[in-house]
Amino acid sequence: MHQLAQIIIFITFIGLVCWTINNQVCRTQLQIKSREDWLLDGVGLMIQGIMIPLLQATVVYGIYHQLFPQLQGNFKIAPILAFIISFILVDYLYYWNHRLLHSKFLWQVHQVHHTVTQMDVLGTSRNTLWTSLLIIYLWIHTLFLYLLADPTAYLLGVSLTSALDLWRHSRLMIDENSWLYQFVFPWLILPQDHAWHHCSEVFNCNYGANLKLWDKLHKTYYESKDLPSVIGISTSLTLRQKLLFPFS
Repeated sequence: MHQLAQIIIFITFIGLVCWTINNQVCRTQLQIKSREDWLLDGVGLMIQGIMIPLLQATVVYGIYHQLFPQLQGNFKIAPILAFIISFILVDYLYYWNHRLLHSKFLWQVHQVHHTVTQMDVLGTSRNTLWTSLLIIYLWIHTLFLYLLADPTAYLLGVSLTSALDLWRHSRLMIDENSWLYQFVFPWLILPQDHAWHHCSEVFNCNYGANLKLWDKLHKTYYESKDLPSVIGISTSLTLRQKLLFPFS
């Protein structure tokens, strides 16, 4: 099942990359990306797509086995509940995790993610080499996979969340006149929503990953059906600092 989840995420990534290449505007944006941006995005995707899953399956899983050896696979819950925990409850925890990354204590680390100057799927995982350790997905997903007797439905939620993460960092917009747009716009974080989170003209908005509910609940939601004209922040960090900050 772990392999199936990775396959779903990989297919989503490849599909979005193919769409990006096929779209003239997005293809032009890729052509003007600097070598530094290509390197940062490539390293980030490698870490998120390869290193983090390996870390989850070995080190983090091993930590939980040492802490709770008697609890491994002991929790039996309905599949729908496992999915709700993964897709909704963890989403709310991530909302606060994300807001914490924007606090004065952690912003200096998180700022690297906001150096992307265009919304494309390649920049989804841009971060320092170790920032993923601060994101709850690494720890809480591994915990539930360790505890649940049948993690299938939970993994489905993880796969869907990862696929949506890739999508909302892209420029793949849904036609406003389509039934799909009318269905998802009220509750799902769309690419234009997340683009405003990356906008340097609007601050402290749209922290959610899957659902708009949390931003609306805590009054951090900024609504616009269009993409902002300016994406990203300027920084004086060197390439080495962007990869290792503050350990450089």
